[in-house]
Amino acid sequence: MNRMKREAAVRRMLEQPPPSLPPGLHAEAARRGARILRRRALTRRAMWLLALAAAAAFTVWALTARPWVEPPSETTPPLTGW
Repeated sequence: MNRMKREAAVRRMLEQPPPSLPPGLHAEAARRGARILRRRALTRRAMWLLALAAAAAFTVWALTARPWVEPPSETTPPLTGW
């Protein structure tokens, strides 16, 4: 197809009335869209809750285990009585 034939075909398609949509399609799409938005919001809240729980658990572990403190040496006995 050359350019003129393609343009004519597109113009014919644009001049035709749009195809009719099934009844209730808009309502179904709106219902699905609302459900998807609710699921996304619930997932987002759950992820924030999980992140906060992980941060709290890490904080409690760090305060009890104190990983930044060097453990006492157990290879040599303590020197007493010198």
